[in-house]
Amino acid sequence: MDAMQPYVQDVLDLIEYANGDATTTWGAKRAAAGHPTPFNLQYIGVGNEDKQTDEFRQRFKMIYDAVKAKHPEITVIGTVGPFYTGEDYDLGWKFANELNIPVVDEHYYEKPEWFLTNQHRYDNYSRSKSKVYVGEYASQGNTLYNALAEAAYMTSLERNGDVVLMASYAPLLANKNHTSWNPDLIYFSNTTVAPTVNYYVQQLFSVNAGSKYYPNIVSFDKKDSTLAASCVSDSKTGDIVLKIVNAGPADAAARINLSSFKIKNTTAGLVMLKGDKGAVNDFNNPKAVVPVASEIILNKNSSYNVPAYSLSVIRISAKK
Repeated sequence: MDAMQPYVQDVLDLIEYANGDATTTWGAKRAAAGHPTPFNLQYIGVGNEDKQTDEFRQRFKMIYDAVKAKHPEITVIGTVGPFYTGEDYDLGWKFANELNIPVVDEHYYEKPEWFLTNQHRYDNYSRSKSKVYVGEYASQGNTLYNALAEAAYMTSLERNGDVVLMASYAPLLANKNHTSWNPDLIYFSNTTVAPTVNYYVQQLFSVNAGSKYYPNIVSFDKKDSTLAASCVSDSKTGDIVLKIVNAGPADAAARINLSSFKIKNTTAGLVMLKGDKGAVNDFNNPKAVVPVASEIILNKNSSYNVPAYSLSVIRISAKK
């Protein structure tokens, strides 16, 4: 405890270094380092998969109170352990509720089947308690099946965007000759970069994010955990974006109901990621599975055949 106050001050100095103007002590150091413009830091994560002990909670509260007092504009993110359930998860959430921590950091690495069968995880989370940052997650592998399981799960994160504020994949980069964790998103050597299929799922979601979610736009002829979809609108462009996932071995029939939008017959952009279940992008074939762009004709009520082992991203331009 005798070392805690200097540590707390380090956290406050970090915020000033990131956001303070050039007249402050640490803002001046940032400017001198070549970046006079503040970085607009918004979040501070305190802890990372920590054991929920009395000692941890006491120290967390010291930092939390100090940041809230001096920098109320900064959102502090708490931690609820390394798993999606268990003692640290339960105690972490209990502590977050006691302190009214605005956001907590959930982590989980599971088999692809877990992601497919847990698409309703956040449907029943309280809307009045801490929000969630899924700070680390990945299914355990880099095949197309793994990537599609993640894509299906990500449609549920979009559906619950009022609870899940942010999400970020597992480790991003790994040297093929010095890999300490599996899976990773992008593998590289001294001469080659091999983005995984998982990477392309993350990329497609990132450039097709929305600001408003619309339920019941895409429906399937059968209920199956391998099928998932979301519909969002992009407030910046006015575009409507559909993401449709089939992580199963057979094509699936879907219906797209656009009657709630001012859309007649229209040509929409279609980007598809598909292939064999076990397909991987490796150093022998780093582009075995990549997104392919085309166009599709839609009307107010359209049938859509969802290919086996595929992610379809359909963007309907507001300009059409």
